[in-house]
Amino acid sequence: MSDKHPGQVWPTFKRLWPYVRPYKGAFVLAILAMAVYGGVDAAMIYLVKPLIDTGLAEGNASALRWAPVLIVGLFIIRGLGNFVSTYCMAWVSQHVIRAMRQSVFEKYLRLPVSYFDTRSSGDLISKVTYDTEQVSRASSSALVSMVRDGFTVLALLFIMFNESWQLSAIFFLVGPVIAWVIALVSRRFRKVSRNIQAAMGGVTSAAEQTLKGHKNVLAFGGQQLEAARFAEVNNRTRQQNMKLAAAQAISQPSIQILGSFALATVLFVASFESVLQNLTPGSFVVIIGSMMGLMSPVKSLTRVNAEFQRGIAAATSVFDVLDEAEAEDKGTEVIEHARGDLALEQVVFSYPNTLAPVIKGIDLTIPAGKTVALVGRSGSGKTTLSTLLPRFYELDSGTIRLDGKDITQLTLSSLRAQIATVSQQVVLFNDTIANNIAYACRDRVSREQIEAAAKAAHVMEFASRLPDGLETLVGEDGVMLSGGQRQRIAIARAILRDAPVLILDEATSALDTESERVIQDALETLQRGRTSLVIAHRLSTIESADEIVVMDQGRIVERGSHQALLAKNGAYRQLHQMQFGES
Repeated sequence: MSDKHPGQVWPTFKRLWPYVRPYKGAFVLAILAMAVYGGVDAAMIYLVKPLIDTGLAEGNASALRWAPVLIVGLFIIRGLGNFVSTYCMAWVSQHVIRAMRQSVFEKYLRLPVSYFDTRSSGDLISKVTYDTEQVSRASSSALVSMVRDGFTVLALLFIMFNESWQLSAIFFLVGPVIAWVIALVSRRFRKVSRNIQAAMGGVTSAAEQTLKGHKNVLAFGGQQLEAARFAEVNNRTRQQNMKLAAAQAISQPSIQILGSFALATVLFVASFESVLQNLTPGSFVVIIGSMMGLMSPVKSLTRVNAEFQRGIAAATSVFDVLDEAEAEDKGTEVIEHARGDLALEQVVFSYPNTLAPVIKGIDLTIPAGKTVALVGRSGSGKTTLSTLLPRFYELDSGTIRLDGKDITQLTLSSLRAQIATVSQQVVLFNDTIANNIAYACRDRVSREQIEAAAKAAHVMEFASRLPDGLETLVGEDGVMLSGGQRQRIAIARAILRDAPVLILDEATSALDTESERVIQDALETLQRGRTSLVIAHRLSTIESADEIVVMDQGRIVERGSHQALLAKNGAYRQLHQMQFGES
């Protein structure tokens, strides 16, 4: 994670405040309750003075009689302060974390595709789960302890100076040294916390990959390999946490030892007769008690500082995501329903951080309602070209036009509403078949339209045999269905979308012959009256295309009808021979 803020605490607090502002009433109430708690702790030490000077030294029994009532009352007030501060801070904290998680999730939805190409999903999930949870811990328990103990320290210092400013001033001889140690340790805590966040992203990523590929792991006997890989990232997290524990363990006794020097110096100075003459026994005990009382909150402040710094590092990590540049949408024109005329003019594209373009000067025209097939070896740029139409990536140069309009002039939402995609990798959500078909348009379509799309895509052939029909849950990523069934749902989704432009990316390449026949029939229904860009591996599925375009290394090397390309005896003929074994 980048360290964009050398002094992270104050900039991070300023960024957090807009999330806290809606709940500032509860936040202020929590601060006041913390002040009461800290004040009561100091008051109980100050109570020793009248007990000694008046009650014991002067033999005043009444002073000792009211002390138990006062102590019980103070503890009740202290308990109320503890409850109010803890509950209110937890309430504010959970609202803040909910808002931050929502902000990060919605930010992911607005980021360009290229952002996700260079980051593992485990790291991204870790920011939504682990990092925001660290902010919660810092803003609830750690912040409560720091503010509450901070008030206790201030109250005790006030009591000390009120009794003897000369002796109390000695404490400040080591104050700057303690402050320096805390600052040094805080920087260490933040650095290690960032490493822990990165390590947790590795743990999430390793677990996610193994769980997603569970069947492959079992099929190839990779259990030991995956266990060893997870053990490595898991151990890395342990090492970073131990570094944090070591820094925390050494900081607490260091600060206590420094405090003991101040206490020892006070006791030594107090032994001088000139000093003793100005102190009552009660005042002396209060000063010593206050100094010893300071040790506990200072120790607590040092302990929770690790938690607090971890939260600051986590908040900075979350804000790094929120600061990422979103997908540009400079388009202003809205297109309701395009005819479907597509034109690519000298299109050049290269992926970020790559040297050579993967699409090199493509010129291609697809009239409305026509079908153009893209074929070629793997890596020739077919799929990349199809991702440029909905502007998942921005062109290096050239223009893509829809109905004569440059697609950069159209808003992203209206442009993508004109395009439906069916690919080999079907993405289904853990929902019903009907809801997967009506994904993102359920509020605009009727049940009859969903059933009609399901029937046209041959979904009803298998859905009618299921206990709940279209209301059957498909499981995560459609795990309860076969590849052909998932593909039919994807086609039904595209039919229901009724977009004028259709992209078919290897839609039948992973299917058996029987499933392919059914899917091909559904695809023909889907393609009627639509402008279709078909990326195909099986050449038998695109023989009837209006035009076949052969790509190689990002360029168009041949184009024409099936028969015309076979007659050329060129690249298309070679592909055809490899598939059908022609001599």
